[in-house]
Amino acid sequence: MLSSLAGVLFDGFAYGMLLFLLSVGLTVTLGMMNFVNLAHCSFAMVGGYATVTLVNKLGWPFLATLPFAFLTGSLVSIALERTLYRRLYQASDLDQCLLTIGIVFVSVAAFAWLYSTEQQSTRVPEALRGSTQWMGVSFGAYRLFLIATGLAVAAILILGLERTRFGARVRAAVDNQRMARGLGIDVDRTFMITFALGGGLAGLGGALAIEIVGLDPTFALAYLVYVLIVVAVGGLGSIGGSFAAALLLGISDMAGKYYVPWLGAFLIYLVMVALLMWRPLGLFGKR
Repeated sequence: MLSSLAGVLFDGFAYGMLLFLLSVGLTVTLGMMNFVNLAHCSFAMVGGYATVTLVNKLGWPFLATLPFAFLTGSLVSIALERTLYRRLYQASDLDQCLLTIGIVFVSVAAFAWLYSTEQQSTRVPEALRGSTQWMGVSFGAYRLFLIATGLAVAAILILGLERTRFGARVRAAVDNQRMARGLGIDVDRTFMITFALGGGLAGLGGALAIEIVGLDPTFALAYLVYVLIVVAVGGLGSIGGSFAAALLLGISDMAGKYYVPWLGAFLIYLVMVALLMWRPLGLFGKR
């Protein structure tokens, strides 16, 4: 009983880290910039397919592709921010939703045409394929790597966005662009960097997700709901909130599938409703 509980907690923790890596970029753009970017998981799909291409067609080592997955997601997000998104910073939420959900459908069709609708996979290093036994519980090496990566990203983001001058500049630019420009802040450049960071994190999450959940052209739609749930439960603009929400939802989802399989994936929605009824602004939300 204890070993099965430990296994569920470990798998749920790893899945929560995956949800965090997929959603934290949206926490940055939606929570800090007030831009409803429903195409966030399209950036994750871009990073995932970049990894698939580099590993399966060019023979790159899996770990070496991760920086390029981040870079690819960043470059695509910069291109969209410079050409489309910047025109809608002052637009209504509905206008932003319509544009970005349109980008999702375009990306789904584009990747289905380029890579077909088949499920994609990659070859991970031998060191990440095995598992470690401890006290009768099996800990998968790749899941341990995923947890370590998620913890590192969370620490870097919390220090970099919530406790530095750059994070303060982003919040100032969002709250009052005219005043921010008067103080010498380059608002356009700040927004571009922030979108690049959000898109890059999505690309990294998409690359890391392949080994756990696979990758196909519907990825951008299938995981959009989970990403939005994490951001909503964690609270807008809170990196720590998204981290806590992702862990809670990941463990709840895994426990539900193991202990109450008749509920299936529905338990994650019950947890979301209960948490938002308790704290309508999210776990750490302030607005």
